[in-house]
Amino acid sequence: MHDFLVSAAAFIVLIGVMVIVHELGHFTVAKICNVRVEAFSFGFGPRLFGFKVGETDYKVCLLPLGGFVKMTGETESGLTGSPSEMDGDGAANDPRAFTARPRWQRMLIGLAGPFFNFLLTLGLMWFYFAFINEVPSVTVKTTAVEWVTPGSDAATAGIEAGDVIVSFDKVKNPDWESVYDHCRLDANQTVPVAVDRDGRTILTSLFVPSSAKSDSFDLSDMGISPQFLPGPIAVAQVQPGMPAAQAGLQDGDAIEAVDGHAFHSVNTLLAYMQAGKGKPMTLTVLRKGAKLTIVATPEKLDTRYMLGFSTTPTPIRDEPLSIVTAGGKSLSYFSDNALLVGEVLDRLFTHRLSVKQMMGPVGIAQAAGEVAQMDGWYPKFNLASQISLQLGMLNLFPFPILDGGMILLLLIESVLRHDISLAIKERIYTAAFVVLMAFIAFTIFNDVSKLQLFMHVKP
Repeated sequence: MHDFLVSAAAFIVLIGVMVIVHELGHFTVAKICNVRVEAFSFGFGPRLFGFKVGETDYKVCLLPLGGFVKMTGETESGLTGSPSEMDGDGAANDPRAFTARPRWQRMLIGLAGPFFNFLLTLGLMWFYFAFINEVPSVTVKTTAVEWVTPGSDAATAGIEAGDVIVSFDKVKNPDWESVYDHCRLDANQTVPVAVDRDGRTILTSLFVPSSAKSDSFDLSDMGISPQFLPGPIAVAQVQPGMPAAQAGLQDGDAIEAVDGHAFHSVNTLLAYMQAGKGKPMTLTVLRKGAKLTIVATPEKLDTRYMLGFSTTPTPIRDEPLSIVTAGGKSLSYFSDNALLVGEVLDRLFTHRLSVKQMMGPVGIAQAAGEVAQMDGWYPKFNLASQISLQLGMLNLFPFPILDGGMILLLLIESVLRHDISLAIKERIYTAAFVVLMAFIAFTIFNDVSKLQLFMHVKP
């Protein structure tokens, strides 16, 4: 129940802010273009409270799931027609009605919503980089492979421990986040990979398993254990009665090697134990400056082999960047993620990516709840920036109901040199609304089917 409440609250705040910023864009440019704005609403449904300043009613409504701007000349559905069709709305004789403005101004008003979402993405990441910018106290900068699971896809491709990935799916010098993102896009496909091995560049091809479509996908699923940190695995607390305690591992120990392999991450150790299927392991341990060797036999708990100890969290420190550098980083973040969204859309339309991999409202709520409970600020800023960017880009899509659809109709009217009949627009928007609701229902069903509660009913 606690997780549900956190997810619900985080979702409402996240989506509410994103949509309000979007509508603030329409509102601001409408005011600049001297369009009469009748209402600026936070939420939908019955009005709870608010205040009126001049001609605009600023109000809070019952359902806090976004907001809207109501301009003179719009119907309740947001449709606009020629001024003569807007008599009932008082727009026919109002020179400040939305429909009375030149088409180029109406296009600017339509573009302003997505533009403000883009500004929010840039602003959030600029603030993060300029005033926070959390970094591990010690980290490995390269995409070095810490270990490769025998018999895995990575092993079949000839990738070895110590290799550094210098190209992945044509992306040069990727970081691990980029490798992960492209694995999600390339699920069930073979991609070109180049690694640096002792100064030699080796070209190979790596098959990305279909499990990359899953939200729980990890690079270890295809046999790669990345090296993120230098140094040994720091043991924080050993659980009594578990294999680690039985072998003599103690709180404060540091595991330098496992069967001669220099591991730096507990995730690598976990992958190694699963591959070993419970075979005894020789641990090289550093204890109070002295090295010693102990033998531990993992125990299978539920579905995974475990030793039974927790690790010391990776120390994090803030390293704010200069204003200019932070601006450059936020622009790079924006362009990289915008290109990634574009690539996702391209693969969806060319059937190289399943729509089942898309995240709907339930998935977003779950993600919002998870990042709300995570340590550090980056997960929170990252998710908010991603949602704002995606909201802006999707609204530019030339589909009726969306801002891009309205702009497309205005462009068509410019070519025809007359307004399209409101009756025709209503038919177009009604059909689009049905398609949009069906798609939203599909994404909700897809999200719900991925919840842990329903996993056991899957074959």
